[in-house]
Amino acid sequence: MSRAALRALDALDLDVAAELHGLAFEPFGERTWTRQEFAELLASHGARGALLDGDGGAMGFALWRVTLDEAELLTIAVHPAARRRGAGRALLEAAIAGAREAGAGVLLLEVGEDNPAARALYDSTGFSTVGRRPAYYRRKDNARADALVMRFVLASEVRPGG
Repeated sequence: MSRAALRALDALDLDVAAELHGLAFEPFGERTWTRQEFAELLASHGARGALLDGDGGAMGFALWRVTLDEAELLTIAVHPAARRRGAGRALLEAAIAGAREAGAGVLLLEVGEDNPAARALYDSTGFSTVGRRPAYYRRKDNARADALVMRFVLASEVRPGG
């Protein structure tokens, strides 16, 4: 990856986040999130995010939320021009570090079974599949795809209640 810098995603990045989310997910027929939805998510308790800036502008972002000792990766979006250059991995590592710093013992996510690139990234990072949501995602032409629920252990010991 050429020059890139991670920084906190904040309220000034709402338009960028909405645009990146559209570029990343609209081609697959997924509903993309609006500026308002990002504003509400970022304002919610425990929500954090990271934006990866490169020479040509924003390369991608990750958004996660920590509740007690559990974190959930809400979304990760990489600009199509930045794919296969380490941006997704850098953003995932930022989410893992952020969740760990906030005291979470596990990080959960869901990913379309029909998304081999994302699944390969999560598998290579150490996530394991712990569940399935049949026909969870609606794709183009009303096709459906299962969501895989994946889990990454952040701490060697999960505190009681986690």
